[in-house]
Amino acid sequence: MRLASAALLACALGLAACGPSTPPVEQAPQTNNFVPEIYQARVDQGPNGEALPIPAIKPAYLRDRNVRARVPYNGPDAPGTVVVDPYARFLYLVEDGGMATRVGIAVGRAGVGYAGTATIKRKARWPSWTPTSNMVSTEPELYAQFRNGVPGGLSNPLGSRALYLYEGNKDTMYRIHGTMDPSSVGKATSAGCIRLFNQDIMDLYERIPNGTTVKVRTEAESQRLEGPLLQTPDGYLEPAGAPVQTVAAAGAPVQNVALVESAVPSY
Repeated sequence: MRLASAALLACALGLAACGPSTPPVEQAPQTNNFVPEIYQARVDQGPNGEALPIPAIKPAYLRDRNVRARVPYNGPDAPGTVVVDPYARFLYLVEDGGMATRVGIAVGRAGVGYAGTATIKRKARWPSWTPTSNMVSTEPELYAQFRNGVPGGLSNPLGSRALYLYEGNKDTMYRIHGTMDPSSVGKATSAGCIRLFNQDIMDLYERIPNGTTVKVRTEAESQRLEGPLLQTPDGYLEPAGAPVQTVAAAGAPVQNVALVESAVPSY
């Protein structure tokens, strides 16, 4: 029965929907088989105190634009601001001295459905996920049994951490979170908000407090600051005119793990 329930959850999540920089510096060297220490396997404490093993990121997913790096920052945003560029598929944490930490992101439909300035008012470790009331009412055969929520853990679509964005006291339903599908990072996906490698969202979670300002760029802002980009046949972005990066084969992407349109907070 547990296996059947897990399979149905995977199916449900697969059908659900969630919303020019200079070259990188201080980035770890990369070869086809090299996994930087920051992306190696680790063990984290789960929501109930249990040990949760987080797998290493496969080298094939560590494209140059996906790897966490400190880069010169050319935007107008103040140090301490988180900047999400859903069109360039980057997230920046702005630092002093004209620098920023940059990570690659996966962007779903909901990821481009919001632009503007918001505030992080809630942070969650191994967050739970609850289908929206609309999901339950329109597709009860998929979501009714999960109406009370899915607990945090390795099979949860929000991954290891989640950041919840608000405008004043209004929940924007826009989320920055981890993922159970690292193959999606750096790509546009059919579903989801903004997802990072679990290792990257864990780093960001520790570095920013509640109250942090988040700027989500418009398409025009992205084009002005990032320059023209082209999508490669395998779904990644590269600067126009740049040589296509070759990476090791990684096998088939993880299946049935598209992220939800929104994760209703479960208190």
